[in-house]
Amino acid sequence: MIIDMPNTRTREIAHKIEQLHEERGESATGRVLTLLIATDDTNLEHALEVANSASREHPCRVIAVVPDTAHSSESNDETNASEVAAEVSANRDNPAVDLTDGSADPNDSNLNAQVRFGADAGAGEIIILRPRNGLINHPDTLVIPLLVPDVPVVAWWPTTPPSNPSKDLLGAMARSRITDALNSNNPEATIERLRRNWTPEDIDLSWTRLTVWRAMLASMLDQPPHLPITAAKVTGKADFLPMELLCAWLHLKLGVPVETEFVPDAEAVTGVYLTRDDGVVSLERPYEDQALISMPGQAPQTISVPVRTIEDCLTEELRRIDPDEIYADVINKGWDLIRH
Repeated sequence: MIIDMPNTRTREIAHKIEQLHEERGESATGRVLTLLIATDDTNLEHALEVANSASREHPCRVIAVVPDTAHSSESNDETNASEVAAEVSANRDNPAVDLTDGSADPNDSNLNAQVRFGADAGAGEIIILRPRNGLINHPDTLVIPLLVPDVPVVAWWPTTPPSNPSKDLLGAMARSRITDALNSNNPEATIERLRRNWTPEDIDLSWTRLTVWRAMLASMLDQPPHLPITAAKVTGKADFLPMELLCAWLHLKLGVPVETEFVPDAEAVTGVYLTRDDGVVSLERPYEDQALISMPGQAPQTISVPVRTIEDCLTEELRRIDPDEIYADVINKGWDLIRH
């Protein structure tokens, strides 16, 4: 079910959601979190598909904020922005106040919306907010009345995130802030900005893509004999941010420099080789869905390891919205080791 609500107000959206819940005989109390998505029209539908898939495991209310810059009036923007700013200043602590009433034109709320329910919204409901003019600058005041009470708020930027997510208006209200520097317009510059402004609530999906690699490597090194690693090498795609984070993790945890080797036509990490006195411990991915484990003195072992999708990564981070201490060490300490 998809319901378009042009020129609407936040109280009307909240009322419509309550009405839909009553008609279906269900309650929003079954939601385990509110997922805020800051994106644009180009990436909106893909982001919602990913959120829908993740919501199967984590029933949530998804609120996507998509600024409608194409229909914002430049001549009215300054007036509307000042009016809305005044309303925000006076009423920020009172979510019951509907700031969409602040437009100079009583017939124009500066907000279009869409509500998706049922099969079109995964295991929850989706609210798409399209503010224009002055409301573009105050997405938090639009979102607050629509949050599910007493559940955590998670903010997700599917593409280029703000330089400082914790200071962003949506990010500031979130218990967990999920970015994806790999999908930004400049991954290297993005991760550098995120590092400078990192807080414990921040996580990047470039790191989450490495979960399986890290788990398998840790399991391999847990097997005897527990000999020290004297050298390490990682192979894979050139200029691939997850590969750099993997090198930073290995350098930090093993205490040895990590050599990199770029493989032509590779799409991701293709192998990790750890040298010990008794030989080389290696983990390779010759095929997208298989990994090859080689240990000194043992026959190579092939295991099934499907490529992680963005849905897998988001689902994992929604499952664990507490600070990731290992990522904190890698981004704050390990990254400097490989850069130096």
